[in-house]
Amino acid sequence: MSAVSGFPTQPEQLIGTWRRFGLAGPVYEIIRTGQPLPNGDRLMRVRVVESGEEVDYKLTDIFDDPRER
Repeated sequence: MSAVSGFPTQPEQLIGTWRRFGLAGPVYEIIRTGQPLPNGDRLMRVRVVESGEEVDYKLTDIFDDPRER
């Protein structure tokens, strides 16, 4: 996956960063990389700050979510 619009080339560079599910959704922290998917995407493990829940989330979806400041 190449860098697009300032996104890092390596998914590992996202670890420790914070984003929000959509414009008004909860904040999550990216905590580690997951498995690659057959379509070229990759799963990333994220922790939802509000609940502490950890879930797998597609890297392409992360790129669509706004960064949290």
